[in-house]
Amino acid sequence: MSGPPPSTRVDSWIWAVRLTKTRSQAASACRGGHVKVNGTPAKPAQHVAPGDEVRLRVGGRDRIVEVVTVLSKRVGPPVAAAAMIDRSPPPPPREVLASIPLRDRGAGRPTKRERRDTDRLRGRENSP
Repeated sequence: MSGPPPSTRVDSWIWAVRLTKTRSQAASACRGGHVKVNGTPAKPAQHVAPGDEVRLRVGGRDRIVEVVTVLSKRVGPPVAAAAMIDRSPPPPPREVLASIPLRDRGAGRPTKRERRDTDRLRGRENSP
């Protein structure tokens, strides 16, 4: 007779498979609402098991991974890659990233005209 399926905390697993650099960053992402397990927002102590889908927004990029192996200790990159199935969308091409206008650091908030120009450029002509 087998016991319950293996599981571990979602913040620990995210850190163990190297999606975040530290476990506290993983816990902060959970508390900030940037982590979802099977479509529902996850608290840091929520458990994940094999077959669960974990969605994480880190570094301005969405990561969608499926848990294959439960890990609670940080492992090397080859083992971490084998512990998950990465279903993340590919990052946008460099040309698209280069075309997005950026404000100079310390320039303050955008004016109403600048915000309207930015919305128009991004295709959100009449935003509510």
